[in-house]
Amino acid sequence: MVSSQTRAIQNYRSRLVDRGLARFEVLGRDSDRDLIRSLARRLADDGPEAANLRNVVSEKLAGEPPKKGGILAALRRSPLVGADLDTARSREEGREIDL
Repeated sequence: MVSSQTRAIQNYRSRLVDRGLARFEVLGRDSDRDLIRSLARRLADDGPEAANLRNVVSEKLAGEPPKKGGILAALRRSPLVGADLDTARSREEGREIDL
């Protein structure tokens, strides 16, 4: 006979599987508990922020140097691309002062 508590745990875990999540145990320092939990919580959201976080952590753990052109790629993604901004500055000599 299965107790109601065991059934509740089985139902909870099956709902996690339906959402594409899995339970696992991690060993670490007690001082890192909040960090690991917040990291896991953000990764479970599975949005663009989670994808970016996955990429950053994967790159750091791989130990490979960062890819070149990151700043250029960020500038190309800017909402100001193609906005025809007037970036010309007037060239003034400045004011005259007596020394």
